[in-house]
Amino acid sequence: MKIENQTLNPEFHFQPFTTIPEIKWLLFWTFLILYLLSLLGNGSVAFIIYTVNSLHTPMYFFLANLAFLEIAYSCSIAPLTLANLGSVRKISISLSGCGTQMFFFTFLGGSDCILLAIMAYDRCVAISHPLSYPLIMTWRRCMILVVGTWAMSGFLSFQLSLLILTLTFCGNNMSVRNFVCDFPALIKVACGDTHAQEHGLFIISAVYLTVPVILICISYIFITVAVLRIPSALGRKRAFSTCSSHIMVVLMQYSFSSLIYLCPASCLSATQVREVSVVYTFITPVLNPLIYSLRSKELKEAMNRTFRRIMLPQKK
Repeated sequence: MKIENQTLNPEFHFQPFTTIPEIKWLLFWTFLILYLLSLLGNGSVAFIIYTVNSLHTPMYFFLANLAFLEIAYSCSIAPLTLANLGSVRKISISLSGCGTQMFFFTFLGGSDCILLAIMAYDRCVAISHPLSYPLIMTWRRCMILVVGTWAMSGFLSFQLSLLILTLTFCGNNMSVRNFVCDFPALIKVACGDTHAQEHGLFIISAVYLTVPVILICISYIFITVAVLRIPSALGRKRAFSTCSSHIMVVLMQYSFSSLIYLCPASCLSATQVREVSVVYTFITPVLNPLIYSLRSKELKEAMNRTFRRIMLPQKK
């Protein structure tokens, strides 16, 4: 069937979480606090790792990059969400603006996923080959892995953004059932056949999510085998403790992202998709630095020393 009244330059606005002013402002302040906590937590982790020489190791180098990505990820989503919650009128965004926002948050979120796989490989080398670890995980190789992560994620995100241009919209002002320009939400308001775009989204999401998960599982198989060979129970406990925080972050990152991008469209309603999106866009960036700082004894001690060094002169 021929589709009429197709719009080449539509405007999008986001449906509000609620129309009740009191609840709307409560959500505004909640999201604002979560956003600031994300900036504070991840910024503190990156600052501590940068300033403390004992943390200048590949493991903490990757962790600092993860914290930087979380900061940029929050900044790509939170300001527009807060503006919509705090405004008395609907804020519209153009198709090009929507594509730009989607590029940045998929690029940063995808880099997170790939970097978590690299961190699992780093732990695998450290536990399986401790004597050869400095020779394998050189600073040059660490930089190549990080730059490769950005390059791969940028390429995939660019392909995903180009898919938006192939969508057709029948109307000048489209209402999106989400608080961010996400591809699944845009597909639902597009007109015409979107099967090709849905297949493209699934393939790119599978590369972003499935491939890193497989690499993480392979790394942890080798880690488990290496740990079981350690004769003392204390040694096995210490080896597993270095991986516990990474496992917790991986479970949070991939479980919520998979619900959005790998499940069929009928798996979740639009309201459920928005609720899950709130978790991995606002709550997860706050929890990640907490998990790493609480589970990493070395990082926690460095934070305590830095905090005391900053606060004690004021007390004097």
